[in-house]
Amino acid sequence: MTTDAPTKLIVYVAFVRDEEGELQPAFSAREAQSESTATQQARMLWSSGKYAGVLAWWRSADLVNGEFGEPVVLFQQGEVPEME
Repeated sequence: MTTDAPTKLIVYVAFVRDEEGELQPAFSAREAQSESTATQQARMLWSSGKYAGVLAWWRSADLVNGEFGEPVVLFQQGEVPEME
């Protein structure tokens, strides 16, 4: 018997401003294998100077039922939209 324990979803994303000045993701959120990897990738993106903001976070994810826990921010710099 297998138990479907919640998975830890760890992701990072960078944001840019569009023509109207609104923050938009520069790319779809990218999954990382660990919190340290997500933080490191977000720091590298931020240090590139190309983005208005970067964000790395994790949340528990029950993929079977499509339920997600509250996001826990690992790294945030610059301008990022409110998390949903």
